[in-house]
Amino acid sequence: MSVEDVLRPVAVAGGSLVITLVLGWLTDRALRRIDAAHPETPLWGLLRRCRIPLQVALCAALLRGSYDESGISVVREHRAGTGQALGLVLIAATAWLAVRASAAIVESSYSRYAAGARDAARVRRVRTQVTLIHRVVTAVVIIVAAASMLLTFPEMRAVGTSMLASAGLVGIVAGIAAQSTLGNLFAGLQIAFGDMVRIGDTVVVDGEWGTVEEITLTFLTVRTWDERRITMPVSYFTGKPFENWSRGGAQMTGTVLFHLDHGAPVEKMRQRLHEILQESPDWDGRSWSLVVTDTTASTIVVRALVTARDADTLWTVRCEVRERIIEWLRTEHAYALPRISTGPAPTSRGAEPPQR
Repeated sequence: MSVEDVLRPVAVAGGSLVITLVLGWLTDRALRRIDAAHPETPLWGLLRRCRIPLQVALCAALLRGSYDESGISVVREHRAGTGQALGLVLIAATAWLAVRASAAIVESSYSRYAAGARDAARVRRVRTQVTLIHRVVTAVVIIVAAASMLLTFPEMRAVGTSMLASAGLVGIVAGIAAQSTLGNLFAGLQIAFGDMVRIGDTVVVDGEWGTVEEITLTFLTVRTWDERRITMPVSYFTGKPFENWSRGGAQMTGTVLFHLDHGAPVEKMRQRLHEILQESPDWDGRSWSLVVTDTTASTIVVRALVTARDADTLWTVRCEVRERIIEWLRTEHAYALPRISTGPAPTSRGAEPPQR
């Protein structure tokens, strides 16, 4: 074995590795300087995450173009297999790079928009849209990469040709079989761009109250108030009615009902409610009221109306008002609490009450 036989593979492999490391370092250094010069956008800093897939793709491309010059006997004997293996690595690394780059662009766009936006509902809408866009892009890149890798095998090309001959029948069968999946896919896109429900929205579905935690192309996850997770297909939200408490702004109005005796001091209750709300840090100050909404033979129904900045805060305000009003009535106006009469029933005129 001559010195040239030893130095040639070292030069090919080592040269490719050195070029890869140098170009990767220069790219990372350039991105770091651009990021420091443009602090208003996080894009350049996020693109630094692409360094590893970029180096893998670059090294695979260099080796793919120069492995014939290595002079290694094993490589010469398995030239087709070596080229195919390097091609597969190159395709996979390119797909990896594309996914990382798209994630950086999407995250940067959302961060810049969220930093300058004041409407929380619009921010949640954009977040939902960019999340689903990134997942669509990722799915497309993975499918294209997988198809490209399969087409590098000669056997798969023959299979592809035969599949094209029966594409009509396969399409009909696949369409029928994947009807539910495709329906969920299009429902996910409809939710993303139709602004029906967004990540972070407070919703009520099937009698369960919670917050939308995750939206994908096929399913949606709702986190309930007691930390449970309800996962349902996104087609549910396009085919059935549901409550979205975050639509039109997060501000909400709630009520607290009291069943009291007819002698309840309504005007004093009204004043006490105002005092409680002024002391409460969760009341947003928009509106309040206290009125008698109904009456029965034994009680009256008093409704207290309060407002808050969102659904969670409204729940806190309602509980606070209910607790403090009941405590105030119990200690200072106990006669206002509902009672059950145990005296004898009134009799008709002239009739004597029954003797016992």
